[in-house]
Amino acid sequence: MEETPSPLLLKISKIISDFFNPLTSLIIFFIYMSVREYTLKDSLLYFLPVSLMIIVPVIIWLVWNVKTGRYTNMDVSNRVQRKTLYIFIAACIITYLIFNYSRTGSIDLVMLFILILLFALQVSNFFIKSSMHTAFNIFTAALFFTLDWKMGLLWLGIATLVGITRVILKRHTIKEVFMGAGIAFVVSFLYLYCNIQFQH
Repeated sequence: MEETPSPLLLKISKIISDFFNPLTSLIIFFIYMSVREYTLKDSLLYFLPVSLMIIVPVIIWLVWNVKTGRYTNMDVSNRVQRKTLYIFIAACIITYLIFNYSRTGSIDLVMLFILILLFALQVSNFFIKSSMHTAFNIFTAALFFTLDWKMGLLWLGIATLVGITRVILKRHTIKEVFMGAGIAFVVSFLYLYCNIQFQH
């Protein structure tokens, strides 16, 4: 018989899982990157379009769909409901990539690989509901590795913790968490490889 987690463990797991959702984790990375790598002006020029074209629309989309009952919760735990979320986020990222390319003449590598990760998760969603929380936190760890290996290791630990909380909260099975992690490791490796190539 399966043992039920204690109310305290469930509460702690919910706090960790809710806080380190894909959007929050990526925002923390962008803030860290902005403070470390850019001036305030350059940070605003980069982060403002990302916020207005991706982050804010996705938050509005999630809240609206939960409020109207199309999504069961903000995690979009339902596999069928998740399809429209993937499509909407992808549309936002593609719009941003086109805008950024027309403005700078270069492709935003981070956003391109977030799109690739999203596409891979969408494909896997036809077969298994891979953990987006786990996948995006592992990818965030890869992003941190390009700036500071210590932060990369710390975030890899956070990603592991998030994966465990998803199982405790019964939002995902162990198999689904491992699937999300596997996809993220492949995409993260490709991102890190491309990042190194473009630096030389």
